[in-house]
Amino acid sequence: MEDLIREAPLGQLIRFISGNRLFKYPEELPGFELPAAYNAVLNSADKEEGATSRTISKQRTKSSRRSSSGDTVPTPAANDLEKKDTEIERPQGHDAEALSLSRTKSRLQTTPYTEERLEIEAELALQRTQTKPIVPQKTSDGNILVDWYTTDDKANPQNWSNGKRFVISFIICLYTFVVYSGSAIYTSSELEVMEKFHVGPIAASLPLSLYVLAYGLGPLLWSPLSEIPIIGRSPIYAATMALFTILSLPTALVDNFAGLLVLRFLQGFLGSPCLATGAATMQDMYSLLYLPFALVAWVSAAYCGPALGPLLSGFAVTAKGWRWSLWEILWAAGPVFLLMFMLLPETSTPNILLRRARRLRKLTGDHRLRSQSEIDQKNLRPSAIFIDAIIKPLEITIKDPAIAFVNLYTALIYGIYYSFFEVFPLVYPVYYGFSLGMIGVVFTCILVACLIGVAIYCLYLQFMLIPDILAHGLRAQESRLVPALFACFGPTIGLFIFAWTARADIHWIAPTIGITLYGASVFIVMQCIFVYVPLSYPQYAASLFAGNDFLRSALACGSILFAHPLFQNLGVARGVSLLAGLSVTGIIGMFILYIYGAKLRSRSKFAMS
Repeated sequence: MEDLIREAPLGQLIRFISGNRLFKYPEELPGFELPAAYNAVLNSADKEEGATSRTISKQRTKSSRRSSSGDTVPTPAANDLEKKDTEIERPQGHDAEALSLSRTKSRLQTTPYTEERLEIEAELALQRTQTKPIVPQKTSDGNILVDWYTTDDKANPQNWSNGKRFVISFIICLYTFVVYSGSAIYTSSELEVMEKFHVGPIAASLPLSLYVLAYGLGPLLWSPLSEIPIIGRSPIYAATMALFTILSLPTALVDNFAGLLVLRFLQGFLGSPCLATGAATMQDMYSLLYLPFALVAWVSAAYCGPALGPLLSGFAVTAKGWRWSLWEILWAAGPVFLLMFMLLPETSTPNILLRRARRLRKLTGDHRLRSQSEIDQKNLRPSAIFIDAIIKPLEITIKDPAIAFVNLYTALIYGIYYSFFEVFPLVYPVYYGFSLGMIGVVFTCILVACLIGVAIYCLYLQFMLIPDILAHGLRAQESRLVPALFACFGPTIGLFIFAWTARADIHWIAPTIGITLYGASVFIVMQCIFVYVPLSYPQYAASLFAGNDFLRSALACGSILFAHPLFQNLGVARGVSLLAGLSVTGIIGMFILYIYGAKLRSRSKFAMS
């Protein structure tokens, strides 16, 4: 528990205030001994440095003598050494080669979502059951790379206990749920907002649509910042969630419509890191083979949040007034922030090792001890961050047809999903006499749909995909789309069922079944797509997800605004049928992507074949 608190923002704050006298790291404790492997490398490096300096001195003496006698002066060996780039000197021997699998590579050297990474993780799973020292690597420019001390080093997030990883995953999922439910929780207040501020229905929906737009914009900033090793993920989480919680107070008290719009936008923007880096946190802790299970839990929290928001506020707003839904955001965000502040540690490996390197330099006084991320950061420029965060996703979307389809299809699905917040009040109160609170209860069908989708997808992972990978290795990326080939029919069928059964003479359970079918099938389709993209485009995965989040949220923002006029002008049946017809493009596109995906990737300069 001490390790968990020490790495959390609370522990880091206590360390700062106490001058690092409390919550000490092993390197700061009396009697800490540098691992023998580090001492050996440091001593050998000292000897090599002394030998090199003596050689250079002799060469300079010889060259000066030759120069004085008129001979041609040869190029000193020292100049060659100064011109060399930072290169790793590989340890020799079978054991060294095996142990090198557990070393931390630079961002450009990593091989995520590939057969090589799968093989490496299988080897590491065996190594972590034993305590074997990891020999630090030397670079040609004299640095010694700080890494994990042993194969089962407890500081490595991949070596954390299942209990610790569960606690962290639970906090991330709870955080994601609160932020996402904060969007739709407002819908129960729209009617009273119209009366309070004398605005129309479209204007009254702006606090919802701006919140959704903002948490699509946020990842473009927070995602690249969290990848900078000197910053890490935990400070981003803590700082933005603190501001999100603080802003929830004036949002619930604001007494003018313009202020409500601004504060809701800022709420969404500050809450968005869960969307930007939640998956990255899971990837820090879980191996490639079992990462999909962690992502299922995280996506479920994001998926159910908007659906359960109206349930959380529906009855309360009816009894206590429109501000109650906004107070509920504060009451939910406060405890979650405290949990994050006290118990959410840093999971980014480059950040953890960077801080370890600083402690070792302070302990030994040897400035050759460097982390790989410190070497990488020398070439880190703000312009590169901007290009990767904003320009690169747009470039790939425009130039790559596969990614263009994925982004447009997921945006369409997300837009239809958020349009339900406008169509439900036109169906259940009008045809079936439901109250505002009962409309919120109807939204629990999305929760049921999510549970069905989770069960189907996890069974597929456990009994089909994982055994196949263990037996045959990773297949072509398109094999991950197989469940989506069946599920892609679900959104269209579900929408048509809802459209033509939402009538007073048909029981309310019929349209609700249509929405449940829609929700379950969409969950499976989205899971397949979210795995397919990083498999095909690993080096651009973070940028692509940030771009996808923005496009989805932008269309969802627009759908909230156009849905009400759409359903009022065309009627519920024809309006929802129009959306169902648009979702047919997803069926066609999914089969095209499955059949021709390999050819499309072979023509793309961005994809990994």
